Amino acid sequence: MEHVSAMATLDVHGTVTGWSEGARRLTGYPAEEAVGRAARELLAEDVPTDSLTELSGTVRVRHRDGTPVALHLRACALTGPDGGPAGHAVTVEPPGGRTSTAELAFEQAAVSMSVFDTRQHYLRLNDAACQVMGVPEEALLGRYFSDSVEDAEHSQGFLSHLRQVAETGRPVRYESFTGAPALNRDHAWTTEMWPVRDASGELLGTALAAFDSTEQYWARERLVLLNRAAAAIGTTLDLVRTAEELVEAVVPRFADFASVDLLEWVLDAEESPTVSDEEVELRRVAHGSLSEGTPEAAVHLGQVDVHPALSPPARALREGRVFVSQAGEPSFMRWVAERNARAPAGRPYRTGAHSMMAVPLRARGITLGVAVAVRMEQPDAYGTEDAVFAEELASRAAVCIDNARRFARERSTALALQRSLLPRGLPGQAALEVAHRYLPSVSAAGIGGDWFDVIPLSGSRVALVVGDVVGHGIAPTATMGRLCTAVRTLADVDLPPDELLTHLDDLVTHLAAGDDTGDDVAELGATCLYAVYDPVSRCLSLAAAGHPAPALVLPDGTTRLVPMTAGPPLGVGGLPFEASELELPEGSVVALYTDGLVEDRDRDVDHATAELCRALTAPANSLDALCDTVLKAVMPAQPSDDVALLLARTRALGTDQIRTWDIVADPAHVAATRQSVTEQLTRWGLDETAFVTELVVSELVTNAIRYGEPPIQLRLIRDTALICEVSDASSTSPHLRRAHAYDEGGRGLLLVAQLTQRWGSRQTGSGKTIWAEQPLPAE
Repeated sequence: MEHVSAMATLDVHGTVTGWSEGARRLTGYPAEEAVGRAARELLAEDVPTDSLTELSGTVRVRHRDGTPVALHLRACALTGPDGGPAGHAVTVEPPGGRTSTAELAFEQAAVSMSVFDTRQHYLRLNDAACQVMGVPEEALLGRYFSDSVEDAEHSQGFLSHLRQVAETGRPVRYESFTGAPALNRDHAWTTEMWPVRDASGELLGTALAAFDSTEQYWARERLVLLNRAAAAIGTTLDLVRTAEELVEAVVPRFADFASVDLLEWVLDAEESPTVSDEEVELRRVAHGSLSEGTPEAAVHLGQVDVHPALSPPARALREGRVFVSQAGEPSFMRWVAERNARAPAGRPYRTGAHSMMAVPLRARGITLGVAVAVRMEQPDAYGTEDAVFAEELASRAAVCIDNARRFARERSTALALQRSLLPRGLPGQAALEVAHRYLPSVSAAGIGGDWFDVIPLSGSRVALVVGDVVGHGIAPTATMGRLCTAVRTLADVDLPPDELLTHLDDLVTHLAAGDDTGDDVAELGATCLYAVYDPVSRCLSLAAAGHPAPALVLPDGTTRLVPMTAGPPLGVGGLPFEASELELPEGSVVALYTDGLVEDRDRDVDHATAELCRALTAPANSLDALCDTVLKAVMPAQPSDDVALLLARTRALGTDQIRTWDIVADPAHVAATRQSVTEQLTRWGLDETAFVTELVVSELVTNAIRYGEPPIQLRLIRDTALICEVSDASSTSPHLRRAHAYDEGGRGLLLVAQLTQRWGSRQTGSGKTIWAEQPLPAE
């Protein structure tokens, strides 16, 4: 006879309720003849059916042809839905305990396999399933599944799928991550469940095979974690924040504690030194732990941590590879002992730590620091796959950290360059009271090209300048410096605002044609606003190249934007710039600013400009305090661009500080003019300057009479210096030259240049003005 196994089920009265194909093949009875009959009718000997649960030997069964068959019988009791007895499940093997090849395969399968009846009671388990459950098969046969597990709540998903198979008769796949009675940690399981039917198709129960897919589960988890970390790390260009994101990515999914320590030079944005073979000093920039207080026990954030030469972090840093160490290994024990030696008394640093990993942070061939991961609560030690994952994650994080380092270095360089080019101290003068602010951008784009300047001009006039080179980084900052220098040079020529911008526009065009920096200007744009205030006439003359109009606050508190026509940005070329003029009452406040103050992607420009005008009317103890008030009221919390703000309160020179004479174009009247000047100096109490002033007046007036055109005018201004101006209708400017030994003239301007502090000429709408300044005598 074939070696086949068989299964039958009996109710509480010993009546056959189920009959397998194996039972038919062993006994010859088909299911339709066996089901419904009393079990004792099928036996060749008198055995009470109520004692089947205690049989564990050979039983003689009567074959359908009348011959007896000796079978090895095993039976277990079944329980009903109410918990009461429901009958027995009987399994039969050939005599002598011999099993078929299929039965042996079931018993010895490497995967956990079990068979249940339609009410989820155990009918069979193989050896692997018994090992998972931690009990022999006899202890589970006939028991309800939920009664065999301690955590019934977590087994509800498993049980619901078993019921689904029994109710629908369709196979299902169930994936779970849970523990088992005989396992000391959670495992991932992939369970295939399918219905078991007899020859007639009737559902007898369910069977399952559970595969331990823990390794595959963790491989997928590591891949998911790596993808999430790639998106989460490097969201900013802040070096410390990037390190914190690395720690947040691995705790608690991959490590119970993690830290990031960087070499000192990385934080200082300097060039990398070589790593020595001695102990390594690293600065803690980020750490995190499942246990509150564990990271702070030995090393605080910002503190320098010293690692001995043979410690895992030092070796990983020096050798450039992942270093894994487990509890019991000498390197691990030395590391824990060294950590605990630094921890406060009674607070061991690594309670329960059993596995650690030190991963070097390297990017672009440069070693930046080391990341440490420790497992305390997680039972699994770090293995080879974990090391590969950590190396991949650390390499990505290191690139982000290096990007942040490079950005910090470039930002620091650009900011230093920017501040070196901006005026540090504004010159003292009587025409204007000025205050200023410059705030670099905090965005990832970097430092921009915003700038401002205050330039003293002749005749007590003052030039106010603000400009903006679009873009961020060192190149726009360098271009800004070139433009700032060009404006100062052009201002020294004393050009009107519109002419100055025309020359500046030509310069930018030449830069665009000559080098890369200029290309940046031409492509991205540069703007400038140039204004000149004259305290004698109280006239403000200004012109703009693509720059926002300044705001004006009059002494009565009314505010408005200065009406003007803004020309094209610098570098466009071919279009004119228009100058505007307006007369300002003394005490007016003019606010010049760059677009970063009012423009932002999340704000309306008109609304921001209105806020600026309102903020300028706020009470303030000083113009300097008003700068802070304006920035606080108008500037966004996180400005995406640089902001330059320049406030100027106008002053006017009184009539007692100015004296003007109309000069007759006759050399005979020069002596009378000198006398009038001397008398005026006496009234001002400046007799000490009379000698030099007489020489200057005599030379300048004589030159105007000889070489200029009427009308001729002489003006003295007593300001922070004594200024002498002579104007005429000729546009020809004089030139300083050295006279030869036998020349009768040509020494006048040379004498003026030597006797005065400075001198020069400027073109006017009706001609030119020659001027000279000399310091006032000390009081």
